[in-house]
Amino acid sequence: MQPDTPLYDATALVAFATGLLQRAGLDAAMAACVAQTLVDGDLLGHDTHGLALLAGYVKEIENGTMAASGAPAVLSDRPAAVLWDGQRLPGPWLVHQGLDLLLPRARALGTATLAIRRSHHIACLAVYMLRALDEGMLMLLACSDPNTASVAPYGGTEAVFTPNPLALGFPLTGGGVMVDISASITTNGMSNRKHAAGERFAHPVLIDAQGQPTDDPGVLFAKPPGTLLPVGGTTHGHKGYGMALLVEALTGGLAGHGRADAREGWGATVYLTLHDLAAFGGKDDFLRQMDHIAAQCRGNAPADAARPVRLPGEHGLQRRERGQRDGVRLHPSIAKALEPAQARHGVRLADALRTS
Repeated sequence: MQPDTPLYDATALVAFATGLLQRAGLDAAMAACVAQTLVDGDLLGHDTHGLALLAGYVKEIENGTMAASGAPAVLSDRPAAVLWDGQRLPGPWLVHQGLDLLLPRARALGTATLAIRRSHHIACLAVYMLRALDEGMLMLLACSDPNTASVAPYGGTEAVFTPNPLALGFPLTGGGVMVDISASITTNGMSNRKHAAGERFAHPVLIDAQGQPTDDPGVLFAKPPGTLLPVGGTTHGHKGYGMALLVEALTGGLAGHGRADAREGWGATVYLTLHDLAAFGGKDDFLRQMDHIAAQCRGNAPADAARPVRLPGEHGLQRRERGQRDGVRLHPSIAKALEPAQARHGVRLADALRTS
């Protein structure tokens, strides 16, 4: 990102996004939760899954394809296993509500799991890992969108999966680990951004409809369309293929609702599990083990001396701290994408600019 990109105040960005979502019709508490989640995505450096999503969310509220109020329907409730119908409610709000439900159960039972069918999009998975660090839990979160597909199974040319992200979070004595990865090499969000800007990827991360590797995101918009390559690419893509199947089983399989059902529009099926460290080997021994591993990783001789080994999420946590203190730089495409929504609802992103 260019150093001359404007700086925004993080708290003011949350207020802006909250106000825009409310004016579009979203319940006040939901709007505040979604806004904070999106800004946290940008603070962590996931700028395709932060405020870049806000314009799309506003359109979904306006069109009635994201529910603006209500509550999830409880379809099954056992002490350590729960299934919700998300009723097309905002994904970030549903995930945080799910965490509120699971935390006391995990502390009482050792582990607790929630599956959510018919959620709307849940934004940046890494953001929710912050709560794992704060609560001293090991968290596993996965989601798929059964309403669309952009990733072919390894060896194929027709899309079956979405990127199917999987996230893991756990604390260390200082900080923690936040893994946020997907079963495809890149994401739809990054592909859409590069296509809109007329840019190509640095490496072939897609295939065209004939199965030929390419760095051109435009193949996703061709007729017939190409697809994203699974992690491992053309030589070892069975690894990403396996991960995609794992996420499908955890989400659509356990929720009993997914790609075998009628499409409803942009959304998500979600899997969320919390493990209480005290229920297994104990928190102290968990930290002893994982601190040791973390030290071995950080102290590992780097292949490039200018790029020392770091832990997943470490750079994001540092960015978040700086952004909260010094301001947030948004990708230049975000302000432009928000202009129509600002005009419709009488709010100004410029009001969130830092003045000093």
